[in-house]
Amino acid sequence: MTQPQTQATRPTTSYIKGDLVLFRDVERFWLGLPGHTFVGRVERSWTHADTHKVLYDLTELSGNRARAGIDPDYMRLLPATDAMHDIDTAPLSEPDTGALTPAAVAWLRQHLRQDAAALPAQR
Repeated sequence: MTQPQTQATRPTTSYIKGDLVLFRDVERFWLGLPGHTFVGRVERSWTHADTHKVLYDLTELSGNRARAGIDPDYMRLLPATDAMHDIDTAPLSEPDTGALTPAAVAWLRQHLRQDAAALPAQR
């Protein structure tokens, strides 16, 4: 008796120009080589003529290097909510700014300067 073959269902995600993604070079990964995962920015998408699969061209942000023909099965979107989590959850009631991450402190300082400039001068 043969076992029925099952195919894993993959979520279909499409990316647009400018999206930040995490990409894994699967060949380097399975060979145990370093440098297999990087952050990239989507530059364009296109359909492969033979496979009819949508592929992506990325810019590897750490070295501003172009990567072409990236399979979206090995890409994951890096959502803004994750990047901004530390600021969104900053413990503003804490008197010690050491409890805040450097990103949260920088963001707060920037916005405090902007808000202060917009306020009318005090008498």
